[in-house]
Amino acid sequence: MRGRAELGGGRAPGWLRDPRVWQIGCLAGLLAYGLAVLDFGVSPAQVGLTLGAALAAQYAFGRARGVGFEPRSALISGLSLCLLLRTGDPAWAAAGSVLAVGSKFLLRVSGKHVFNPTNFALVVLLLATDAVWVSAGQWGASAFLAFLVACAGGLVVHRALRSDVSLSFLLAYASMLVARAVHLGDPLSIPLHQLQSGALLLFAFFMISDPRTTPDSRAGRVAFGVLVAAGAAFVQFGLFRPNGLVWSLAACSPLVPVLDRVLPGARYQWPGRVPAVGLQAERLRKGASRAPVLGLPRPGGGGARRPRRPAGLFLLRLLRREG
Repeated sequence: MRGRAELGGGRAPGWLRDPRVWQIGCLAGLLAYGLAVLDFGVSPAQVGLTLGAALAAQYAFGRARGVGFEPRSALISGLSLCLLLRTGDPAWAAAGSVLAVGSKFLLRVSGKHVFNPTNFALVVLLLATDAVWVSAGQWGASAFLAFLVACAGGLVVHRALRSDVSLSFLLAYASMLVARAVHLGDPLSIPLHQLQSGALLLFAFFMISDPRTTPDSRAGRVAFGVLVAAGAAFVQFGLFRPNGLVWSLAACSPLVPVLDRVLPGARYQWPGRVPAVGLQAERLRKGASRAPVLGLPRPGGGGARRPRRPAGLFLLRLLRREG
């Protein structure tokens, strides 16, 4: 009984409610699987250098800004770069970590990151040198691996309350692939094969779903997902360039402040970072809705247990929660 009371009526500890912890675990597991089973073209030494540079950059930029050291976001950026970025020069791997972490501190609008840190680092390095590339084909098209990434990613976006942007992107992108195949008279096995990509699901569940770089409202996130899908299809099939997902996300990210202004919503806050009561009071003072702040527990803890609902309403409850 004492243990349950200390956890706030049976709730998990605060650090377990932070989606970044789950994301670090998922990305680290995928990296370990890739190194052990898929023989990724990255050495353990380069992995260590990439993660070390990310943590060092986080410490340096945080100290310059007068804020405490927060390793979780830096680890997410470093692990993502280990999964996607390939280079024969370790210096470029370290530079990617510095670019990713630095973009969080230097490129902001209204307190939000303009670009996803990993996406920003990949785009800058691709533009700056021919010595780096994005390794999308390393995942293959294994249905098992796609299922593994989808499940791990689904866990992360559910905890980060960003399932809607991932689902809207995947549905829009799949529809465009199928429509193209029908228009060209290709068999449907071609778009199905294109969708069975670990890199695609990694992008959808771990990059585009970043709660700090997506629109605040559900309508804005759905529109953002469709825009990124359309841009990726245009780059890949209109311009015939690789890495359409990466280029499209970078091009669409500056539109997020516009979507936040046209379709306003509650700003996401990491759990435990700002007191919920203070945020609720500020939102009520400004005339915002009385919905709870996204990503923060309801004040008061405990309370009567809610009755169980049919399992078939899971997706509806999830999307309603994210609204």
